[in-house]
Amino acid sequence: MLDALDILIVAAFIYWIIKLMRNTSAARILKGVLVLLVFMQISSMLELRVINFLLSNVLQFSFLALVVVFQPELRKLLEQFGRSRLRLFKTREVDKQGMQLAILQTVEAASSMSWSKTGALIVFEKEDNISSISKTGTRIDSEVSAELLKNIFFHNAPLHDGAVVISNARIEAAGCLLPLSTNLNISKELGTRHRAAVGMSENFDSPCVVVSEETGSISFAVGGILKRHLAPETLERLLVQELIPQEEENESPSFWERVRGLFK
Repeated sequence: MLDALDILIVAAFIYWIIKLMRNTSAARILKGVLVLLVFMQISSMLELRVINFLLSNVLQFSFLALVVVFQPELRKLLEQFGRSRLRLFKTREVDKQGMQLAILQTVEAASSMSWSKTGALIVFEKEDNISSISKTGTRIDSEVSAELLKNIFFHNAPLHDGAVVISNARIEAAGCLLPLSTNLNISKELGTRHRAAVGMSENFDSPCVVVSEETGSISFAVGGILKRHLAPETLERLLVQELIPQEEENESPSFWERVRGLFK
């Protein structure tokens, strides 16, 4: 029984690491190290002593080189692992009615600002605590209303350049600074707002709404993925899916359920 539990935990940990490192430069280098290990084993079997000697000496310093060269990626990996929700217990309650009203007001504001080509960036707090982001702006603590959001992002308004943070169906702060994404695959035509939205969704589980100042296009960022050119109805549907929990039988699986699912 303990052996099975040991294997289960190790398998879950390896799966989690692979998931976090997927599509990063560190993952590509790790693949290269694995290839060198294979070649070293082959050279040992074929008794190619010189090649085996060279490869073994290279590999002795490979992991140290990974730590030094890919320190930013490893730091990001550890940050994501620390922020990840191992949901051993029930998640916090969500005011569904209040959140629904906040979503409707946000969609109304985004639609109006899209028509007037007013740039906007709105972040919703989900499970991850983003108080560190809220502290970079000006505290508001107000109910969500379309008129207030439009006033905040009105051109030349004091807080229009930053992001609005909505937490517990209330506007917590405005003029907040978000981490920019370092993803090189983001389109060059996208500006700082879109890159900040993607960066925020990469570092936290917070979905972000962006309105382009140049085109008026509405975008939605979640999990490091940016969905562009959205209709207001589509934006509302995406926000509801992300922020309002479904019925109990449709809720996302817990940590232990995901672990069990690995072996099904």
